[in-house]
Parts: sequence; structure tokens; C-alpha cells
Amino acid sequence: MAETASPPVIPDSRRDDLHQLENIQQSQLNLFMAGNQFMVMEDLVSAFKQRHPKIRHIYYQTLPPGIQLKQMLAGGAHFRGARIDAAADIYTSVSEIAMERLADAQKIAPGSHRLYLHNRLTLLVPDANPASIASVSDLGSDHVRISQPDPANEDIAHHIMNMYRDAGGDALVQRIMEEKRAEGTTIMTVVHHRETPLRLRKGTVDVGPVWATEAVYARFGNLPVKVIEPGPEMDQRQRVNYYVCKLKRSPHPQNAERFLAFIASDHARTIYEKHGFITPGSQTGNPSSGGLNEKIPSGP
Repeated sequence: MAETASPPVIPDSRRDDLHQLENIQQSQLNLFMAGNQFMVMEDLVSAFKQRHPKIRHIYYQTLPPGIQLKQMLAGGAHFRGARIDAAADIYTSVSEIAMERLADAQKIAPGSHRLYLHNRLTLLVPDANPASIASVSDLGSDHVRISQPDPANEDIAHHIMNMYRDAGGDALVQRIMEEKRAEGTTIMTVVHHRETPLRLRKGTVDVGPVWATEAVYARFGNLPVKVIEPGPEMDQRQRVNYYVCKLKRSPHPQNAERFLAFIASDHARTIYEKHGFITPGSQTGNPSSGGLNEKIPSGP
């Protein structure tokens, strides 16, 4: 059943996540890319344009996919007092539930989404690690201040809660997500990949659970941080799946199909692996065949 919703308000501070907004009327392709891919997009878009030089204008978002889902269901969004009506050609998310909601709303064909990428979780702390964090269970301590993605908007939050559950059961989830939030030591984010590094730099938090790819990006940027690895039994690498779909009413359907083909190519996979992502069929980071050819069932 289709659903209706009010257009979401994109926070004023998120201008850096709206790329080529000034040329939105000339756009030949609109990409709603899950924000945790922000570090990849310059390389990815540049490579795509080299392959398709006639596609010169591409509008893309790197907002949390939950905010993007709300846009698509509502038919637009508000930003700094103006309405953004650009319809998505392509949408990506780390939540298959989001794809099912789009299918229920008749925005995509049921079962048309595809798996194209994997990621895993890690913990980011200041370089000196003042809270002496050594494991996920340490985040339940009274003194530890956490920069925590909000599950209302950020799909990563659900994977993080699974990590907490693996480390300490439902008691740790409740401790971090409810008790420490009430105490003021779990501080929610709206766009975690922007806010968590800033909080770590300012010393207002002691730790932030992030994608491993964001830790790679922090190292590229010489950010004074240290990575605490949860370990393969907790980092959710077997559960974190990225899905891509083409919208039924894509305003640029041919270019959308070209992008779907490109994101499954070896070239695109090499770009993703450079930034720390795991491509399907390759846990070691080497490009391999598969990508969009890997059909995902529509059930949970």
C-alpha cells in the first residue's frame, strides 16, 4: 500500500551533502547515495563521466538514506526555506527494509533491488584514547561519552545496535540507547559521518561507532584518531549489505541504467575497495564478478 508523508527538512548544515545543487535544473542524473559513501563519490562520479562524457551534469546527495527515503515517499524535501523537488533516478541504502517500503509505495518494482557492496563497523576514538576503550562492552561505562547514530534517520544505527547486542545482549543495548541517552552520555547524531569526527576533534565525546570506510577516510585526512576493532565476530561484516535500485519514475531512465551497469563494473569495484569497502564475492578486497547480477530475495 502506498504511503504519504510530509517532506522532510534537511538540516541547514548539510549543504556539503547536496552536490551540484546549484545546477539541479540541468541535471542529467539524480543519485540518492547512502551518505556513508561520501568519501567515494568524487572518484566514482568522475570515472562514470569519463565512461559517459555526454552526461555532464549529475546531482547527487550523500545524506543518510533514512532522510532520502522520506524525500522519495513525500515527493520532495525542504532545505534552507526552499523546496527540493528533484526526483531520484537511483537510490542506495544499507537497509533492505527501505527497499521494501519503496516497493510497497510503488516507487520501485518489487524485488528489483540488488546487492552491490558490503561494509563493517569499527570504533573511532581520539588518538590518546582518554577513556581507555578496548572493546564494545566498554561503551556501557558511566564515564564514556558516545557519538551515536540515531536509528530514526541512520541505517547504520541498527547494525550498531546488533553489535551492542552481540557484545552484551539486550542489556547493553538498553544501557547505551536508553539509560545513557537519558544521562547525557549517549549523544545522537543526524549525519554521523559529519558530526562524529567533529565531536572527536573537539573532545566532546570519547568514542563513535562508524563504518570501517570512515576510519580509512579519517586516516587519509590525517585526523588524530585511533581505531578500536570490534573483531570479525562483532563488526557485522556478514550482515552489512548495500542495496541499489532504480526508481520506477526515474526522470533520466537511460542514464540510470548506465549508472547501474557502471556500479557493477570492475572499475567501480576497484574504487570502492580503495576506500575500504568489501565487494560481493571478495572478502579480501580484490575485484571479482557478481555485483548487480547477485539477485536478492524480497523477504527480510
